[in-house]
Amino acid sequence: MTLQSMTGFARSEGTTGRYRWAWELRSVNGKGLDLRLRLPSGMDALEAEIRAIVGEAIIRGNLQISLNMTAAESRMDAVVNEDALAAVLALREKLGPSIVSQAPLSLDALMSVRGLVEFREAEDDAESLAARHFAILEGLRTAVQALADMRRREGEALGAVLLAQVARIAELAHVVEMDPSRSPEEIIRRLEAQIALTMAAAPSLDRDRLHAEAALLATKADLREEIDRLKTHVAAARTLLMEGGPVGRKLDFLAQEFNRESNTICSKSNAAAVTAAGIELKVVIDQFREQVQNLE
Repeated sequence: MTLQSMTGFARSEGTTGRYRWAWELRSVNGKGLDLRLRLPSGMDALEAEIRAIVGEAIIRGNLQISLNMTAAESRMDAVVNEDALAAVLALREKLGPSIVSQAPLSLDALMSVRGLVEFREAEDDAESLAARHFAILEGLRTAVQALADMRRREGEALGAVLLAQVARIAELAHVVEMDPSRSPEEIIRRLEAQIALTMAAAPSLDRDRLHAEAALLATKADLREEIDRLKTHVAAARTLLMEGGPVGRKLDFLAQEFNRESNTICSKSNAAAVTAAGIELKVVIDQFREQVQNLE
C-alpha cells in the first residue's frame, strides 16, 4: 500500500438531460473522516450514497464537498388553485341575478385573481430523476478517485521527506552513541577529576563513599537505554513508511517517543557535543511530527 496525504483538491463536471452539474472536493487534515456537504435544494436524498462513495476511498481527513447544478432550460407548469377557482365560480353564481352582464369569465379576469394560478418549475418524471441522480453520483466517483490519486501522489513525496528525516535521526543517535564522552576511559577520567576536586574542598569526606556515589550518578546519566530506544523507533518508523497505508497515527505516536528520548538525552548530557546533537534531534523530530500530521 502507498502513503496518502490528507490534503488535496478535485473537480468533476458533466451534463445529464437539461442539467449541468459540477462537484468540487477539498480535503485537509483531520483526526477522522469528517464530511461537510453543500448540496442544492432537493438533493438531500443523495447524502447517504455520497457518504458511502467517499468512505470507500478516503479514510481520514476533513472534506468539503459541494455540488453545483443548473438547468439549461426552464420548464414551468401553471398550477390552478382548485379551491380558489371554486370559490370564484360560486361567487359568480350567487351574484348572477345582480350582475348586468352574464358574459363568460375571461382568462384575463381569472388570471387577475390573486392566488388562483401559480407558476412553478416543472418537475421531472421519475425516470428522468433516476438518470440524473445516477450521472451525478458517477461524477462524484470520478472526483473522489481524482482526489485519492492526488492524495497518493502527495503521500509518496511526503514519504521520501519523512524517510530522510528518520535517516537524520538515526545519524544523530549514532553521533551521541559514538561521542568520546561516553567511552569508559573518559567516564573514569571525569569521575576521578570530580572526586579530586571534592576531596580538595572537603578532605574529611570518605573517598570510597565518594567513589560509590560518583559511580551511581554516572550510571544514572548513561544514555545507553535512550540510544537503544531511538534505534528501535527508527526501525519501526522505516517499516511503517515502507509498508504504507493509513499509518499517520502510528507515526505520530513514534514522533512522541522520539521526542521523549531526545529530551532525556539533553537532560542527561554532560558533554557539549552530545547536547548539540540532542538539540538538533529535537529540531528534526519536530519537523518529522509536523509532516506526519499530513498523512492519512
